[in-house]
Amino acid sequence: MSRVKKINTDALQTSLLDWFRRHQRVMPWRATKGRRPNPYHVWLSEIMLQQTTVVTVGPYFMKFIGRWPTVQDLAKAKLDDVLAAWAGLGYYARARNLHKCAVEVTQNCGGKFAETVDGLLELPGIGPYTAAAIASIAFNQPAVAVDGNVERVVSRFFAIEEPLPLSKEQIRAGAAKLAEGNPSPGDFTQAFMELGATVCTPRSPKCGLCPWRDECKARKLGIAEELPRKVPKAARPVRYGKVYWISDAKGQFLIHKRTGKGLYEGMYQLPTTDWIVKKGDVAGLKPPSAFTRLKSLDVEVRHTFTHFDLVLEIWTGAYTKNKNPAEGVWITHAKLDDYALPTLMKKAVKLASAKRA
Repeated sequence: MSRVKKINTDALQTSLLDWFRRHQRVMPWRATKGRRPNPYHVWLSEIMLQQTTVVTVGPYFMKFIGRWPTVQDLAKAKLDDVLAAWAGLGYYARARNLHKCAVEVTQNCGGKFAETVDGLLELPGIGPYTAAAIASIAFNQPAVAVDGNVERVVSRFFAIEEPLPLSKEQIRAGAAKLAEGNPSPGDFTQAFMELGATVCTPRSPKCGLCPWRDECKARKLGIAEELPRKVPKAARPVRYGKVYWISDAKGQFLIHKRTGKGLYEGMYQLPTTDWIVKKGDVAGLKPPSAFTRLKSLDVEVRHTFTHFDLVLEIWTGAYTKNKNPAEGVWITHAKLDDYALPTLMKKAVKLASAKRA
């Protein structure tokens, strides 16, 4: 990237840091002026912010630190409680790794997070981006954290037209050059991401407000909004199945804990069949327990995961053998938030309840 070497990084860094100090957003995990960042808050927020927006994360972050003020408190928590508090944030492996990491830091690291990228990478649930973000923001280490916001800024600044993900290496090199030798790694990391989140936005970027506008090659070429380009995605596959609303005369309904590894591991759900790829085979799917009086509610719950879409038919029925099927719990709507039900299952509860009302 010979074109990268010709830029005046000192001037760019100064202008970005000045801009950030004037315009940074107030966030509950961000240290106020003159105070050192709390590594626990930085780590917790970075895990929550993966694949999730700042607006969504705010209330969850406050709920977590209110209930578990320190990493030691979180380590002592029951995993079921952590999953219940996480419900709605999605990508639930993050919550399981969050708890594992808290236990590891408390039991084997003296209750303190490692301060280097290499040390942080040894902890559960922390990958290269998260390690760099924590090292720089919490400990002011010269690490470059490249998230989607930074990728967009760098792609436009250097007018990188090769599509993602093919351009990732080139983008990382550009980000490293822009950050090289900056005097405030923690602020620079946050400023880099903040620029992409608030000014260099995916659509209608506010180029007139950007501290780097005079050097941005994409702006000069009039293609800022076109970048970064992306390799076209393959059509998203669809899976199908059935989910069961099993209720009794007391207004209780049946949920059970999902066993085994993988998606929704350790979380609660309405009884459901396997999820299959052929829609025509759904009719032959059998319920997971001895339910009787089965009847379709003529309504479907739909949900989008990272790699596939899901369509579940909602059925109703009764359970007559006993009141404690394996891993089963009978609850009322008032107790719903006490259990870790993912958004998909909360959708199903809402739809089934409305149909049965």
